[in-house]
Amino acid sequence: MSRTVTQEERYRMMTEKPISRLIPGLAVPTIISMLITSIYNMADTFFVSQINTSASAAVGIIFSLMAMIQAVGFTLGMGAGNYISRSLGAKNEDIAVRTAATAFFTAIGIGVVMAVTGLSFLDRLVRLLGATETIAPYARDYARYILLGAPVMTGSFVMNNLLRSQGYAVYAMAGITTGGILNMILDPVFIFGLRMGISGAAAATVISQCVSFCILFFQCNFRKGCIRLRPGKFTPSLKIYGEILHAGLPSLCRQGLASAAAVALNVAANPFGDAAIAAMSIVTRYMMFINSALIGFGQGFQPVCGFNFGAKRYDRVLEAFWFCLKVAVILLTTLGVISFFGAEAIMGLFRKGDLEVIGIGTWAMRFQCLTLPFQAWIIMSNMLTQSIGYGFRASIVAAGRQGIFLIPALLTLPRFLGILGLQLCQPIADVCTSVMAAVIVVSILKELKVWNEEIQNLSKKTMDE
Repeated sequence: MSRTVTQEERYRMMTEKPISRLIPGLAVPTIISMLITSIYNMADTFFVSQINTSASAAVGIIFSLMAMIQAVGFTLGMGAGNYISRSLGAKNEDIAVRTAATAFFTAIGIGVVMAVTGLSFLDRLVRLLGATETIAPYARDYARYILLGAPVMTGSFVMNNLLRSQGYAVYAMAGITTGGILNMILDPVFIFGLRMGISGAAAATVISQCVSFCILFFQCNFRKGCIRLRPGKFTPSLKIYGEILHAGLPSLCRQGLASAAAVALNVAANPFGDAAIAAMSIVTRYMMFINSALIGFGQGFQPVCGFNFGAKRYDRVLEAFWFCLKVAVILLTTLGVISFFGAEAIMGLFRKGDLEVIGIGTWAMRFQCLTLPFQAWIIMSNMLTQSIGYGFRASIVAAGRQGIFLIPALLTLPRFLGILGLQLCQPIADVCTSVMAAVIVVSILKELKVWNEEIQNLSKKTMDE
């Protein structure tokens, strides 16, 4: 049985271990967690798509609701996690403990409010999210279970990020992967075996999330060396909320706008029928699967970045960023080439024989594959700025891809270019966001370089004296 690493040993590892070994070691469990999460999201889409096109489209409609729930969990979790990483890097453990408790219990509370509100206005909600007359019954059945699980889901997202921020990505992986595998097993059992239809997919998701929650809660509170979630440490002060929201605002922009963009996508696809909504839903889920590998790798970078920024090891922050960017470009380029040529076959796996869905989705997927390398720069730039506490600039980068550029494109291009405009919206948004990210992040990289030179000069002067 391996010995538990102490906080001091964890500090030395994060600030001294070679970057090329440290980040992959932290990233592999996170990549697995992200891939498993994406796979079971795709499993929902796959199994539900076997029912009919309208049911498949309903998953896309409720995806925007799930994005709202995720936005709360990721905002509080990543905001608290980044602040905790910097606090631990500065050896301020009390602040880290209070921040963790505040983020967790706040997430649970907001999840309860979302569940009660959503269930009270369920019919209006699914219409607002873009459901057609034929999609609405399926969307209501799916949303009902998802809303019931909202408090558990927000709490799980927070705990996952808290564990990663401390460098315990393996512990986080245990909870996420167990729930994900269980979800994939329960999907066909509930949908077809128990004949619950689309409700079975949602029920399977919620049960799996509850299992993940229990495992993550155990890891946080009973693993030696982890920050415990104590109600007595809940500190709803303006300072702590300010730090959480400052660091978490990029996640709110990214996830919140992802939800708004999903609604805009459904509304834009609505005039082209259920097939267009279903096709774009499948493409969105598949591209999320590809991006999940990069996001998982980037999340291995974030605690390293936060720790070393807090410890004023700016040289390691820069080294880590360029290392991750190179790996990300190679990874997404490779996956993009494979997916471009396999797009038609991939779409056929979800809606075999549905030529309209396959035709619309194939070219939407191919267009997005062409801009995948741009996403490497966007995501790594966003994670760098967020991890070192540059919340406003990180928020602008995060808002670009899913908001500043995508939503206006969705509101205009389909009107002039028809279905082609719908398919081109995301690639165009990606190119525009990468240019904006370059303008913002280059100045930050220069600042880090200057600070690193100042630290080195001061250290050299001290040694000479």
